[in-house]
Amino acid sequence: MIKEALEEIGRGTAEIIDMERIEKLVSKYYDDGTTYTVKAGFDPTAPDLHLGHTVLLQKLATFQKFGGRVQFLIGDFTAMIGDPTGKSATRKVLTKEEIVHNIASYTEQAFKILDEKKTEIVYNNDWLEKLGAAGMLQLASNLTVARMLERDDFSKRYASNTPIAVSEFMYPLLQGYDSVYLKSDIEIGGTDQKFNLLMGRQLQKAYDIKKQQAVLMMPILEGLDGIQKMSKSLGNYIGVTEEPKNIYGKVLSISDDLMWRYYELLSEKSLSDIEQLKSDVSTRTVHPKTAKENLALEITTRFYNEELATLAKEEFNSVFKANNMPTDIQEFEMIEGIWICQALVDAGLEPSTSQSRRDIKQNAVSIDQKKISDDKLNLDIGEYILQVGKRRFAKVKVI
Repeated sequence: MIKEALEEIGRGTAEIIDMERIEKLVSKYYDDGTTYTVKAGFDPTAPDLHLGHTVLLQKLATFQKFGGRVQFLIGDFTAMIGDPTGKSATRKVLTKEEIVHNIASYTEQAFKILDEKKTEIVYNNDWLEKLGAAGMLQLASNLTVARMLERDDFSKRYASNTPIAVSEFMYPLLQGYDSVYLKSDIEIGGTDQKFNLLMGRQLQKAYDIKKQQAVLMMPILEGLDGIQKMSKSLGNYIGVTEEPKNIYGKVLSISDDLMWRYYELLSEKSLSDIEQLKSDVSTRTVHPKTAKENLALEITTRFYNEELATLAKEEFNSVFKANNMPTDIQEFEMIEGIWICQALVDAGLEPSTSQSRRDIKQNAVSIDQKKISDDKLNLDIGEYILQVGKRRFAKVKVI
């Protein structure tokens, strides 16, 4: 059982630091029932999660199966600084109102995956605000400027004379101090968070709390294109609050190769079951499309329920197998002469006009089921069915 637990914990990981400690924690749980803490931090920078965010949630849920108690850390204090990781410029600071709104949305979505009884939601404002000036100075003394500039994003910005706020230097230290305060046994995060995650280990030693957390890093999930990371700005994402038919259809649109990546990082199927499914697909015992349909059903069910997921599948089959139109296309009113790229954005079919242009050039946009190639088109008075790809539709009435 311990071997199985460790295999599932290690599943899909990019890097684990101090696996020996994780083994001891899991073994002790099976020996005498002693639980351990697993921390993951989430800055509420946006109200909605996409599947890329849920990779961490899936791993947290795995730890919960094997004795872990999740410390679901909401970075309400650090969100007012902004995590500089991967940023080429200083990040926009959120207002308290934005943070409160985003927190409510985050937690609601997170408990579609996590076991609420084994999860403690904590807010780092509760202890970081109390540090005060003296505490902040003591914290800052644990890291040199030279060490901070070893971070790739900071070094690039420094070399290009792009401003770096002193407050941004504090972010890794504050994230590390969270682990000191919470006495976390394990912290998980994305590979882009390695510097910050290791800071927790360093500060736990500096503050002499008699332990150093193990660190587990998950890879960044590729988006629908299978190349770039899943991102709303790139339009290659699957949002967990999207309609069931959209989630189902988007999962079904991924490549056969990417399907296995999604199975590994997102499915609740065991590793042995996935290997068996791979074998069945390779021998043509199971068709790849059937495997993909099952994955789409599983993911859609997770964020809704089995009934709605099944309805989403039936709707998809109706639209795309029989070449019928969806039964519930959303309607929009727009002003005469509206630019087609703007119309696609206003109808919620595209994230930006630049993405609209790209899709038109790639023959992915239709009006009344006819492909268009003119990205400068303006719509006259009338009613139109706009379509992007095979799944996204909108009815537009131009007045």
